[in-house]
Amino acid sequence: MRSDPGVPLQLSILTQFFPPDYAPTGQLMAELAQGLSRQGVEVQVFAGQPGYAYDRATAASQEVVNGVTVRRTRTVHFWPQRIRGRAVGGVLYCLRSLIKLLPAARRGDLLLVTTEPPYLPVLAYLLHCIFKQPYLCVVYDLYPEVAVALGVVSARHPVARLWRRLNRLTWRHAEAIVVLSHTMKPHIVAQCPEAADNITVIHNWADPEAICPRPKADNWFAQAHGLDQVFTVLYSGNMGRCHDINTILAAAQELRHDAVRFVFVGAGAKRQPSIDWVQTEGLTNCLFLPYQPKEVLPFSLTACDLSLVSLVKGVEGLVVPSKLYGSLAAGRPVAAICEPHSYLRSLLQDGKFGQAFNNGDGVGLAAFIRQLMANPAMGLRMGQQGRHYMMQKFTPEQCARQYFDVVDGCIPVTSESPSYVHHPSTVSSRL
Repeated sequence: MRSDPGVPLQLSILTQFFPPDYAPTGQLMAELAQGLSRQGVEVQVFAGQPGYAYDRATAASQEVVNGVTVRRTRTVHFWPQRIRGRAVGGVLYCLRSLIKLLPAARRGDLLLVTTEPPYLPVLAYLLHCIFKQPYLCVVYDLYPEVAVALGVVSARHPVARLWRRLNRLTWRHAEAIVVLSHTMKPHIVAQCPEAADNITVIHNWADPEAICPRPKADNWFAQAHGLDQVFTVLYSGNMGRCHDINTILAAAQELRHDAVRFVFVGAGAKRQPSIDWVQTEGLTNCLFLPYQPKEVLPFSLTACDLSLVSLVKGVEGLVVPSKLYGSLAAGRPVAAICEPHSYLRSLLQDGKFGQAFNNGDGVGLAAFIRQLMANPAMGLRMGQQGRHYMMQKFTPEQCARQYFDVVDGCIPVTSESPSYVHHPSTVSSRL
């Protein structure tokens, strides 16, 4: 609770991943931190050292980036591509962060914690118990439910039961909770009904100025990989356990004799098995590329004729693929592989920028691709509608304002500490 209304609201963001890491959570948090800073909030970020950077093993332990103070704690990375390794690294990050946040000045008026690592909100709860520190939870992935849905642990396992109990404690005492889709909110309410009124849905976003439609003829990435003369289907992002890659590969097999190239850009647990399967089946229409630097995304995301988003069965409302918003900014039609009740289907129906397919329907996906090949005007129209839809709802400025409203609402109004007043003139034209 602030005692001096003349002092800007001080927000501390806890997220293990932050640029130069290419992890989507870190990229989004960096853009959000800068957007809130431009709205007059004093923002500092506590992150770990890079674990998924392209060419840097370390970054500055403290620096100011676009008005945001970034502090990085030493992080040990044991087997970063394995679940156990990431879990150990996450625990060490939390312990180091707890020590660094003991001074009140570093905690600020409000803590914003993400679920990267997924038990980070427990740290915020501990600080609340010790110092009465207010905190806001941003839920990217809902654990242990993701692990249960993927069969990593049973629903009745003691670890899962303890985790749910800790979740209820953190949600019950949070000033607010932000989720990324309307299908995620019911999962939290089912476990913690008293948190229902504190949950706000705010989608992820993409920068339409950085990523904009670009013809293949004017795209060096498309030309460098031979994509400018062939219909290209792009999957860009994490190829993890939550993503349905099998349906995409089934469509690639269905189209093995067509003039189509499937491009997979990214990494994850399913990448190497997918490469092995393609080689075993003798498919020549698939190209696998590593993650691309952020400055390459405007070219890689526009080097295709169709973008793909996918989730496996059972994880709807537990995880949200951030890759959708970049595809919309690129002005490309989208095919979503998901369950019938997925929030992706409601967006597709509302924005009319593509088509959804059930898990396992590789034949249907292949038929849609052939339809787009035969009717380029339809794909162009869908891509234009998708970008227009994104510009209406999912720009950095719009999402930053929504976050600001939540952050501002977390600070109680008292005679000593009135709510922080937002001055629109401080908002930049770009986040």
